[in-house]
Amino acid sequence: MTNRIDRTFARLREQQQKAFVAYVAAGDPDFDRSLEVMAALAEAGADIIELGLPFSDPLADGIVNQMAADRALKAGMTTARVLDLIRGFREKHDTPLVLFTYLNPVFTYGFAEFHRDAAEAGADGILLLDLPPDEAAADGGFATDGLKQVRLIAPTTPPERVGLLASSAEGFIYALSRTGVTGAHGGPSANIATLVSNIKQHTAVPVCVGFGISTPEQAAMVAAAADGVIVGSAIVKQVELNQDSPAAAVAAFVKPLIAATKGAPVI
Repeated sequence: MTNRIDRTFARLREQQQKAFVAYVAAGDPDFDRSLEVMAALAEAGADIIELGLPFSDPLADGIVNQMAADRALKAGMTTARVLDLIRGFREKHDTPLVLFTYLNPVFTYGFAEFHRDAAEAGADGILLLDLPPDEAAADGGFATDGLKQVRLIAPTTPPERVGLLASSAEGFIYALSRTGVTGAHGGPSANIATLVSNIKQHTAVPVCVGFGISTPEQAAMVAAAADGVIVGSAIVKQVELNQDSPAAAVAAFVKPLIAATKGAPVI
C-alpha cells in the first residue's frame, strides 16, 4: 500500500494545493493532552504531523522545543510511549506522521527494531537529525524498512551535498529557510525560492520549508515558493502557554496558517 505521505502529496498536486506540516513534541505537556493536540491538528486540516521524540540533549533545537522535550520527559514519556501515542492517534486519524528525532533514542531502542515497531504502530516517515545519509549507507547496521527517510537541507549545504541529500530523500525534503536552531529567528529568509529551485534540480520529491514561520503572511510567502510550509516552534509555544487545554489553543492558532498555506487571502 502506498505510504500516507506519498498519497497526501499526490492528492495535493491534484488539488493544486500546498502542504501544511505541523511539528509538536510527543508527550508535551503529557500523554493524554499530547494526543488531543495531535487530533486537533489533524481535524484543523494539517496535512502532515511531525512528532518530536523527547530527548535530553536536543542540540539543534531552540529553547521553546527544548522545554517541550523537558516537559514530556518529566511527564514520563519514553520512546516506547511515543509509539503508544502513535497507536492511539491511529485509532481515529489517518494523517501522515513523521518522527523527528536524534539518533541516540533510536540507537538505544535498536535501530532496525525502532523502524519496524514505529512503522507497525502507524508512523510513515523519520527525520534523523544527526545521522548523515552517507554515514548510514556505509554501515549496514543502519538499514531501514517501512519508514520514509526525510532529509534536511540547509541554505549553507554545499551544492554537491545538496545533490546527495536530495537524491536519497523520500517522502519530502525539509529545507531550512535559514541557519540556526529552531525558534531562534524572526522569520523565514527572503531567498526561499532560490533555495527550493536549487534543491529541485536534483529530485522530484516535494520540498517543504520551515524555520521562522509563525504568521499567515509568512505561511503564504513560503507556500508561493515551496511544496509545503512547516511550522514548529510557534505551535509548541501555544502548548507551553496553554498547558491546561492546549488542543483548543493549537487549533485556533493553526487554522489561519493552514488557510494561508492553501491560498486563502490573508486579512
